[in-house]
Order: sequence, then C-alpha cells, then structure tokens
Amino acid sequence: MGLILNLIIGGLAGWLAGQLMKGRGFGVVGNVLLGIVGGFIGAIMFRLLGLASTGIVGSLVVSTVGAALLLYLAQRFRK
Repeated sequence: MGLILNLIIGGLAGWLAGQLMKGRGFGVVGNVLLGIVGGFIGAIMFRLLGLASTGIVGSLVVSTVGAALLLYLAQRFRK
C-alpha cells in the first residue's frame, strides 16, 4: 500500500509543480510522470540535507520540491 500511496502523491506533486512553474511543463501526463520520479529525488535530497517529513502533507511538500527541481532541470536540458 505504501508504494501506491507514494505514486499517487508523486503524481499529485508533479501536477502541482507544473502549476507552480508556469510555462515550464511537459503537459499533464509528462508532469505527473516527472512528479513520480521527482518525489523520490525530493526524498533523497531532503534526507541528505538532514530534513524529515511526516504524514501525507509532508510527503506532498517533499515530492513537490523534488518534482519542481526535476521539471526545472528537464526544461534546461530540453533546450
């Protein structure tokens, strides 16, 4: 059940990151897929910084930050 919840949160975070970074997205499906990967990147990044998140809201924040970072990097390499 944890993996399914992480995928849902990652997808939501990808959509949210696409909304926050206007004009830098890859469409709804692309943003959701990048959000799922970005969720894992955000978790690793926060863990390396010594920060922790708890609960669904904390996971959503971490995933959104990771997804926004991944969207930014993907946009830079796409050009």
